Amino acid sequence: MDDADPRRGRASPEHDPPIPWSESPGDVRLRTFVAAARVRLAREAGLDAAPVVHYRRPVERPFTAAERDRVTILVGGLTWKHDRLIKAVFEGSGYRCENLPTPDAAACQLGRMYGNVGQCNPTYFTAGSLIRYLLDLEASDLSREEIVDRYVFFTSGSCGPCRFGMYESEYRLALANAGFDGFRVLLFQQNDGMKATSGEPGLKFTVDFGLNALNAFLFGDALHDLIHQIRPYEVTPGATQAALGDVVDDLVRLVRDEPRFEIREQVAPWFARFLTVHRLPRYTVDAIGKISRHLYGRGRRDALARGRERLDGVEVDRLRVKPVVKVVGEFWAQTTEGDGNFDMFAFLEQEGAQVLVDPIGNWVLYLLHQRRLNAAAVRAVACARAVPWWRHVPARLAADLRYRRQAFVWGLGEALWSRQYDRVGRALGGLAHPAVPQRALARLAHPFYHQLARGGEGHLEVGKSIYYTTEHLCHMVLSLKPFGCMPSTQSDGVHAAVVARHPDMIFLSIETSGEGSVEAHSRVQMALGEARARARREFDEALARTGRRLNDIRDYVASHPALRRPFYRVPRRRGVVGTAANFVLHVGDLMDGRRGGSRVRASGRPRHAVPSLARR
Repeated sequence: MDDADPRRGRASPEHDPPIPWSESPGDVRLRTFVAAARVRLAREAGLDAAPVVHYRRPVERPFTAAERDRVTILVGGLTWKHDRLIKAVFEGSGYRCENLPTPDAAACQLGRMYGNVGQCNPTYFTAGSLIRYLLDLEASDLSREEIVDRYVFFTSGSCGPCRFGMYESEYRLALANAGFDGFRVLLFQQNDGMKATSGEPGLKFTVDFGLNALNAFLFGDALHDLIHQIRPYEVTPGATQAALGDVVDDLVRLVRDEPRFEIREQVAPWFARFLTVHRLPRYTVDAIGKISRHLYGRGRRDALARGRERLDGVEVDRLRVKPVVKVVGEFWAQTTEGDGNFDMFAFLEQEGAQVLVDPIGNWVLYLLHQRRLNAAAVRAVACARAVPWWRHVPARLAADLRYRRQAFVWGLGEALWSRQYDRVGRALGGLAHPAVPQRALARLAHPFYHQLARGGEGHLEVGKSIYYTTEHLCHMVLSLKPFGCMPSTQSDGVHAAVVARHPDMIFLSIETSGEGSVEAHSRVQMALGEARARARREFDEALARTGRRLNDIRDYVASHPALRRPFYRVPRRRGVVGTAANFVLHVGDLMDGRRGGSRVRASGRPRHAVPSLARR
């Protein structure tokens, strides 16, 4: 062993194959052993002779521009307000569009009948609703070939560690099993934007389409928040829903029918001919004009002002003591309005609670924030590479510059979305809650749930639970998620530590499915009893602080109509959660002549603006 190589512990390797610098001798021996074992096992199983055929996604018949006039796009899955506004976006861009009905338990059973076993709950509900709609079309004397040719389904898609990445293939499987093989599914990819799977331009993304879609989500989110703040306190049952229907109708007309800005229609013919030839200045001016009209135009301002005036006509009674319940959880389960979450919003209001809903925009802001975090992680890896010292500084500078450019883009998108949402909320009366900063949610959740852990809503569920509890914005946190949802199950396990750290938190997790609503409602009722007792205790303490009787407070409110308007801004006290408790403290200040809020005239509006209930 005189010629032994001490590095390898065996004879000199003159006749051995060269070893890459990144592999140790042990790695080489292990790799060789695994390769030999793979060949041996394949030979024993008789797989060595068969050709290897890898799975490839089926090539789908494209949705082309020539089909836009005769093909109907089907959309659905969000709240009815969002769905109607999204339909208006498609119609305003020249597409035919229809909304799928809200999925119910029967749709879930239909989805299970034609889909795979063990799929995520939203898959069953959505696929079942789509198949039932197509079967109704067939019952109206349309053949299945005509349905496949004249209808397409538009939905969101993604990839990742949870079953969301399989939704698209599951929709196609269920459709094929139901007899609609070849039915086209168009995807909005979270990472790639909007496109058909085939990449064909039948569904074309334009500036008008994008800005209208932005308005649709902003309008839908703000109204979704407002309706759950006004309806629990309405004096006339159904008044809020009727007003909301009128507002949505008006905004649908705005999104669908507002004229598109084209600079060539605004200038002299000779200049229009010049712009036809020179595209760059035309596209630039058109883009600026479209942004100005869609986001700052008079039509938009007038429509929002009319909506605010219509909703402000609903009379409310804020002296009703109601626990505030913040709904978190999986995206679809906390958004849908129907059997998909046991009709939980309506049930909570029926049980005397005020629901604090989550806007869809928070999910968009989360995705933008995740891109910034991913860019930071890539920069850290690039800067940590083992390179010669003379290349270290340039490589580090290049990685840092790339990160700053990406962080600026994603940060700008996050800031613009938040700003536009706040503008819509102010235009609709200033009652909608502002978007919660994503950095705050990530910072609160990180000790319990790593902010780069992907799947579902990631760290959002934990971050929201802590934020809304520590900021005294809710009495109870209710988490809704599909049965067996892996990311939400992880969040449930983490919440054991969260509740131990924050003992004041009332947290309840509910897994939704096509059945079991009675048991779920019973569990919610038990947790809601504790939240209701906490809200009542808080109200009694607030009333005692005013030194007045409740009847005196009621008489003062009855003599001042402004206090019965939904958009009257009640200042929020630190540590006081309930609407009734904050309102009693405010009215007590007014009766004592203190400027704890605005002075109120006997008939009319407050003289001075006060901080919104949603703002601190």
